[in-house]
Amino acid sequence: MTAPETAHAEHARSAADGRTRDAVVRLLLERGPTTAATLADRLHLSGPGVRRHLDALCAEGSVATRDAPASGKRGRPARQFLLTGSGRARAGRGEHGSAELAVAALRRLGEAAGEEAVKAFARERALSMVGAHREHVEAGTDRADRTRRLADALTAEGYAASSRSSADARVAGEQLCQHHCPVADVAAEFPQLCEAEAEVFAELLGTHVQRLATIARGDAACTTHVPAQRSDTQTGTTAPTDTTTGGAPENQGRQVV
Repeated sequence: MTAPETAHAEHARSAADGRTRDAVVRLLLERGPTTAATLADRLHLSGPGVRRHLDALCAEGSVATRDAPASGKRGRPARQFLLTGSGRARAGRGEHGSAELAVAALRRLGEAAGEEAVKAFARERALSMVGAHREHVEAGTDRADRTRRLADALTAEGYAASSRSSADARVAGEQLCQHHCPVADVAAEFPQLCEAEAEVFAELLGTHVQRLATIARGDAACTTHVPAQRSDTQTGTTAPTDTTTGGAPENQGRQVV
């Protein structure tokens, strides 16, 4: 093989590796913390193959590892891979410049019109984000179904969202997870964006919700707890739509800063 042919082959391998690693990043963005075995299965790669790409992504700082939550089984816990802030930036190329502009604009809005103007903007943004999907979400058969529909709506808006039943039997309900946030850099300085989102979710789902984690605060995903639906018709009461941010589920119903 001549030198030009060797260089061409190396370039082709590098390009192929880059595409595969982009696929790994996208899957981690969509699924959140995931084991190597699951990634290999979803991407149709061998175990050693996916680990080679994960090692490279860890080395560049796009991916980190952690032990999987305890499953009650004996033996060493499975290792999960998740995106770092750099990894999410890699998945959302082009968003950083827009974030800088948005931060500057919101700072100017706050200076010129005050805190209430920033809150009003945040609410208008949250309403517009889910507005086109309102009928679809509200058509859900119950609260769990509406949460799943809301996750689909958020995914359509670029948030790579999913929902699942709470793993903690003591806290029944659904967890709405947004694995990507296009405005995370902005929300780090203006948490009003996160608060407005949660308020709109509560209104759309017809219940109070609690924000357990946000990407803007450095968490792996934005996680919102949606309590299980009670048989309110038996008591003749209507579930409140308060929003709680931060803290444990027992703090639901009051604002936690």
